[in-house]
Amino acid sequence: MKLDDDIHNYYEHLVLEKIEQMGLDKSEDQDYLADLCCLTLNQVPPRYIRYEVDMAFYVSPNERHQMEMNVATALNKAKEFLDKKRSDHNR
Repeated sequence: MKLDDDIHNYYEHLVLEKIEQMGLDKSEDQDYLADLCCLTLNQVPPRYIRYEVDMAFYVSPNERHQMEMNVATALNKAKEFLDKKRSDHNR
């Protein structure tokens, strides 16, 4: 077993999904997106899984919704931080 291939934080999937929904993957560069992911993921608790299908069986719809809301809140906070930092840097 190779841990970095077999075990994943489910929140990573949710963060990337939200970034795509917001269109940030099309409007921001890779460095910004990497920083955004790190700042967002550091605000939510890890939820480790081996297979994506595990979440379908072990998470209720209410819990999934709460996880999505947690990601949206954390992502918005991280984006505000990065945008302010970028704005301050460009002055």
